[in-house]
Parts: sequence; C-alpha cells; structure tokens
Amino acid sequence: QAQLVESGGGLVQPGGSLRLSCVVSGITLDYYAIGWFRQAPGKEREFVAHISWSGGSTSYADSVKGRFTISRDNAKNTGYRQMNSLKPGDRAVYYCAARLSGRYDLEASYDYWGQGTQVTVSS
Repeated sequence: QAQLVESGGGLVQPGGSLRLSCVVSGITLDYYAIGWFRQAPGKEREFVAHISWSGGSTSYADSVKGRFTISRDNAKNTGYRQMNSLKPGDRAVYYCAARLSGRYDLEASYDYWGQGTQVTVSS
C-alpha cells in the first residue's frame, strides 16, 4: 500500500520561505505524477502545483506562480515544493498526492494522498 508523508510545514513570517517534502513509499514513484493541493480554513481544497513523472513538465496555480517551485527526486522517491515570498493567504494544510493519469488539477485524478502538513504565515 502506498504511503505519502509530507514534512517541512510550520510557522513563517510574511515574505519568508519554506520547503515541503513528500516522501513516498510502497509504490515506484517513477511512474507517478505528483500534485500538491492545499486547504485553507473554511475553504475547499484547491490545486497548487503539479510535476510530471519525469519532472519535465510542471504547472502552477496562478496564485502561486513565480513564488512556488516544485521538483522531484525519483531516486529518493521524494517530491519537493519550495515556497518563497509567503503571504498570509498561503496559510493552509498542504497535501501531496500521486497519480498515474487524468487531469493534473483534479483531486479525483489522484490515486494516493498524504496526510497533510500545516503552513501558517503570520507575523
């Protein structure tokens, strides 16, 4: 059974940076694309970023474009997201997920999910 474990969340001041990791076990990550989603308090979960299985293609939500960078290391079965210039509006629980096919921005396309990691942006 696949297991995805996110880490790296925490409290950061506005303008600060965080790097989230998503360690995957139980599946061969080489075949899976990785997506990142987030859910802010009182809101629905939303798409944040996606990286293809090879790492050759990435996509970002407009709200994070230019500030967040997604990457992966298949040898380590790990995905990463570097978040810079964080804003209070980025406060949310962040989830990583893995999928074989389907639209990258749809939750229903993803086969496996992590438990989420909290990111709080506050002074």
